Amino acid sequence: MPATTDATAAKEAAENTPAAPGRRRALDLQRYRDLSLIPVLFVLGVIGFIVSPAFLTSDNLIGVAQQSTELSLLVLAEAMILISGRMDLSLESTIGLAPVIAVWLVLPAHGGRFNGVDLLPAWTAVPVCLLVGALIGAVNGFLILKLRLNGFIVTLGGLTMLRGLQVAVSQGKSIVDVPGSFTYLGRSQWLGMPAAVWICIVLYALGGAALAWLRHGRALYAIGGNSEAARTAGIRVDAVVWTVLITGGMLAAFAGVLYTGHYGSISADQGSGWIFQVFAATVIGGVSLNGGRGTLLGALTGVLTLQLVVNVMTLAGVPPLWNQFLNGLIIIVALIISRFASGEKQD
Repeated sequence: MPATTDATAAKEAAENTPAAPGRRRALDLQRYRDLSLIPVLFVLGVIGFIVSPAFLTSDNLIGVAQQSTELSLLVLAEAMILISGRMDLSLESTIGLAPVIAVWLVLPAHGGRFNGVDLLPAWTAVPVCLLVGALIGAVNGFLILKLRLNGFIVTLGGLTMLRGLQVAVSQGKSIVDVPGSFTYLGRSQWLGMPAAVWICIVLYALGGAALAWLRHGRALYAIGGNSEAARTAGIRVDAVVWTVLITGGMLAAFAGVLYTGHYGSISADQGSGWIFQVFAATVIGGVSLNGGRGTLLGALTGVLTLQLVVNVMTLAGVPPLWNQFLNGLIIIVALIISRFASGEKQD
């Protein structure tokens, strides 16, 4: 009993001890880190209006929101995976492969291997697409958690393999005949806004609520911070991470549904190069690559920042060839700011 009393007293004393000025400053920076892009968004709005009065029109802003939906779902998936201390590069290929497999199984024009017979009814296109995404996430989880393979190498190999499968199944051609359920979700308007925008808002709200209030959601931060300590505390680390990887695959597949419906076709290289934008948006949104830190609100502001930068550059007449350079520059700057804002010591 005396040892317990002493430990409790020491803990209370530590909590009540004033932090050093440098440490307090680091903590304060972390507190507002997730909202740090709000001023940036405001500045981009001012610059956009100066560049072109059309920037603040409803058509332009709704267009930016529509173009952000698919990327935002990939960022939502990657943010949750990064918070748990893992990463998934194969999301880039899942956004293309899942719709291709769904169309291949549902529409006889693309499932010629089945003699032109509908293998599955058309209404199953979206569920099949989500199932493919879940299967990809489940396989990644098995390789990483059960076989204990390096997650970066596994998902990098998955990115390449799935991209090759997508090209092989689509025979390297764009698929223009897509299910009606895809086009409905990608092009419909709900209350004057694209349905995809409302769907993304709801998914981010659900994800944020889960991370804030649900036990398994809060467990992601514990796992990302210290997986062994989380395991000791009774958290089923492998089960939680596996669930997050499966959820991430489903979100990437659903992003493929929205993208396909929006543009009315599936290109053979759909999603190619997107992983760079995903990491750029996630990192500048305050999600740590080391796990255990970040919010979905911050990740969403990262997406909006990237999209507004591209939109302003387009209105200013800057060639789109500079976009990739800019995304890389944003990642590096964000990492520098993150290192100093977190109070980490230099090596």
